[in-house]
Amino acid sequence: MEELDFSKVVTEDLIQLDMLAATKMEVIEELTHLLFVNGCIEDEDTFVKDVMYRENEGVTGLEKGIAIPHGKSDAVLKTSIAIGRTKKPVEWESMDGNPINIIILFAVKNADKTTTHIKLLQKVAVLLADEETIEQFQTLQTKKDFLQLLSKNN
Repeated sequence: MEELDFSKVVTEDLIQLDMLAATKMEVIEELTHLLFVNGCIEDEDTFVKDVMYRENEGVTGLEKGIAIPHGKSDAVLKTSIAIGRTKKPVEWESMDGNPINIIILFAVKNADKTTTHIKLLQKVAVLLADEETIEQFQTLQTKKDFLQLLSKNN
C-alpha cells in the first residue's frame, strides 16, 4: 500500500487554531475559505453545499470534541485537509452527544477515483482512536506541532 504523505494534503496554511466560528455552518464556511485562499477549491458556495449534503447523511462528530466533516465535490482542485480549533465548543451532532472544538475538514475531488481520501480517513481515525493524541490536539499551541502530530505513526 502506497504510503500517505500528510504534507501533501495539509500544510500550516490550512490550519487555524483560533477559529472565530460559533456555529457548525460558520465552522464549515471558515475552513472552506481557508481551502479557497490556498487554492485547494475553486468555489466556496459549491463546496459548502457538498459538505452540508454529506452532513445530512450521517454524524461526523466523533467523541471528545472532534468532528471530521467532508465534502466530495467538483469544486475541489486538489484533495486536501483543513484543520480548525474553535475558541468555544460548537454544537454538532456527535457520537457522545457533546459539542466539538476540533474540526478536520476533508476536501476530496469528485473525480478522485483513487483511495487517497479513504486512506486519509483511516489514518485520521487511527490517530483519533488514541486518547493521548486527542489530548495533544486540545493543547497544542502551534500549527507546526499539529502537523508533527498528524505525521507521526507514518
